[in-house]
Amino acid sequence: MTVREELERLEHKRLNPRAAFADRSRGRPRQVAERAEDVRTCYQRDTDRIVHSKAFRRLMHKTQVFLSPEGDHYRTRMTHTIEVARIARTITRALGLNEDLAEAIAMGHDLGHTPFGHAGERALDALMSGGFRHNEQSLRVVDILENDGAGLNLTYEVRNGILCHTRDPWPETLEGMAVRRSDQIAYINHDIDDAIRAGILTNDDIPREITGLLGHTHSTRINTLVCDAIQTSREAGVVMLSPPVEKALKDLREFMFRRVYRNPVAKGEESKAVDMLSRLFEYYITRPETLPEDFHPQLSFEGLERTVCDYIAGMTDNYAVDKFNEIFIPVGWHIRG
Repeated sequence: MTVREELERLEHKRLNPRAAFADRSRGRPRQVAERAEDVRTCYQRDTDRIVHSKAFRRLMHKTQVFLSPEGDHYRTRMTHTIEVARIARTITRALGLNEDLAEAIAMGHDLGHTPFGHAGERALDALMSGGFRHNEQSLRVVDILENDGAGLNLTYEVRNGILCHTRDPWPETLEGMAVRRSDQIAYINHDIDDAIRAGILTNDDIPREITGLLGHTHSTRINTLVCDAIQTSREAGVVMLSPPVEKALKDLREFMFRRVYRNPVAKGEESKAVDMLSRLFEYYITRPETLPEDFHPQLSFEGLERTVCDYIAGMTDNYAVDKFNEIFIPVGWHIRG
């Protein structure tokens, strides 16, 4: 018996019967024989493929909420991803679910996010004839764009969790549901933390009816939400929050939209980011020959609009600024000598 087979056998002994077992995966888009000596289950392999991808490395230079913040402690898309993965691991472990599957989904769920956070997403959504949604782009990254067009060939369960981490429908696996809940728990709370660090909020600004139930500090709120998710899910058989806590989280999200997500101080630069990406998009649409050479083959089978969108969506914040400056900002003349 190989190490992988032993790990798969142990899953059946220790996990909840409703967990997604690795040896019962619905498989990959391209069926490839597993290595005989492999020591990883299919979901462990998927996590490794994601973490070693170029798209994952770019997350460290993509905005979460605050555009190019001056400070080392503001969240980026990568630190958000790690926080989601840790919360999801806690929930799935307590519920006897497959932690490896949850980790893979969490690590890949935001690979398709644009530069400049949701401002970039809004820009591409307005520019693309079929709209743009970062969860769908994340699936494109793992299915098509990585590995020079070959994709990462991930399992069905991971791909479904990535696609369904936001909007309808919900994921098909309990592990995917746990990641979706963990994403909600993580982003609201770390966005509060960043807003306090930026001087936009104080803990006392949060309505007392919310903090009275969820807690008055960052760690307390996360602990309340995670513990409630575990307890409620054990009783319900699906990953969910209790109605009072669900309402408090919804109210907290609405509060953040009023005070932070639409705050002109926090978001004052977003219109510039939208304009920047719009001008880059228009530039490459009219001059496709200036796209990087590795995107040229895609033009013949994906079309110009889709190819330009993939290129811009994959940019980091700094790379987008650099390309904008290179294309639109004149360089000072000097005598060569």
